[in-house]
Amino acid sequence: MTVNQYLRLLAGAIVLVSLALGYWVHQGWFLLTAFVGLNLFQSAFTNWCPAMTILKKLGVPMCGHELKQKREQAARAGA
Repeated sequence: MTVNQYLRLLAGAIVLVSLALGYWVHQGWFLLTAFVGLNLFQSAFTNWCPAMTILKKLGVPMCGHELKQKREQAARAGA
């Protein structure tokens, strides 16, 4: 998976969890939903969000080409 795929997965999971917490625990959790939405909105214009930086530092490939290269390198190392 690439950074963009992980980013969508993470944002969707946080939105769903914060909605559930806001409904069943305390309405203050809806602020987390708003924060994620605002982050997604600004990232559409700036092409940056904090989660992208964290994912890059964890070694997640930025695009499909990087992912393919990592798979090829792993195959060579195993052979």
